[in-house]
Amino acid sequence: MGINEIETAKASSLKEPDSTPRLAKEASIWRNRAFMLVFASYTVSNLGNTFHSIAINLWVLQTTGSAKLMSLVLITHLASSLLFGSIAGTLADRIDRRKMMWISDLIRFVLVGLIAICMLVPGVPFYMILLLTALVAVVGTFRSPAFQASLIEIVGKTGVTQAVAAMTVSDNATRIGGFAAGGIAVAAFGGAFAVAIDSFAFLLSGILLLLAGRFPYREAEAPSGVKPSFRSDFAEGFRVIWGDAFIRSAFLLLPLVTFFFLSTFMLVQVLAVKVWQAPPFVFGLLEACIPLGYVIGSVAIMKWSGRMRRRGIWMLGSVALIGPCFIVIALVDTAALALPIVLSVGLLFSFSTTIFAIALRVGVPAHLQGRVFGLIGTLTSVAPPVGLAAFSALADSYGPAPIILGSGSAMLAIGLLSFLLFKQLRKFE
Repeated sequence: MGINEIETAKASSLKEPDSTPRLAKEASIWRNRAFMLVFASYTVSNLGNTFHSIAINLWVLQTTGSAKLMSLVLITHLASSLLFGSIAGTLADRIDRRKMMWISDLIRFVLVGLIAICMLVPGVPFYMILLLTALVAVVGTFRSPAFQASLIEIVGKTGVTQAVAAMTVSDNATRIGGFAAGGIAVAAFGGAFAVAIDSFAFLLSGILLLLAGRFPYREAEAPSGVKPSFRSDFAEGFRVIWGDAFIRSAFLLLPLVTFFFLSTFMLVQVLAVKVWQAPPFVFGLLEACIPLGYVIGSVAIMKWSGRMRRRGIWMLGSVALIGPCFIVIALVDTAALALPIVLSVGLLFSFSTTIFAIALRVGVPAHLQGRVFGLIGTLTSVAPPVGLAAFSALADSYGPAPIILGSGSAMLAIGLLSFLLFKQLRKFE
């Protein structure tokens, strides 16, 4: 499919015309059996991921006492996404995405189970656990674009807004609960037990996907003709992303927003401890404000999905407004004054990133979504650690407040420039 054909398909998709089957318009996503099972699978899989992360990191620190070895685990996950994200996205556009997901879950069930066994057996070298962890990360990289691209096949275009918002709420809830539960499990029963729970979470996730059956709208936008080679599809992904104004705008803007947002919020935490000297209770509230605001925003999007218009304005406006919020945070004197502003930042970040995800699913042809989400996922996974490293170094030299002030100004400028330059995103309805 050429760029002109993609433009034609996308132009009609952005207005969400009367092209989705009647069933998708009449039935709530909560009455969609396939969605409910995939939603449960996604929640369980995320819970497994958070358990795995906290359990492995705590186990490494407890058994070796080495922060360097723990950082190797984090670098392994980052490298996996960087090296295999685009390959995984291309594969997700060539094969049955549901099959790709459940096979990934079952492979991770085996690999994580082996990690738990290695943690129990005395004398197993650390590189064996690191190797298995790398394999788990690689397999997970192949699951992610398959899931992201399959949502349109499960709920149809009219259900995408509610489905993305529901997934966002689930994602935040399982991450918060998963980290807390994982830490408790490691403390109470040991790292091997927590990792074993993670293994069975992947098994349950795979079973739920098998039970979901064939996705209702899987063939809705499948291209016709002879299937091209993997190499041709791989190259087409880069060509389409750069050649299509809508996709290119999202590809440039979303990682940039992630870069500034996550790096700046880390400095807000530093500001709370070093400058505001916030007591533990207030610091805990500060930590909770971002995910709470994110959940509130996602629930609002889900509730207003049928009435929200000019979503591109909401999306880019939220990006621009995060900047002034960070500027105000840099100027206030106490953590208590910053609490409502930080909550607002979480709300705005939810509106920007959730609507981004909706826009990509609606505006990108279904058979290209694996490649688009694979490449964007690669960039958004690399941006936060790079930003954290850069912002940490600057904060050590100049203090956190001036860097937060500069970051807020940059986000305001990015948001305003996006209104002027990214017309396709601005016009998203």
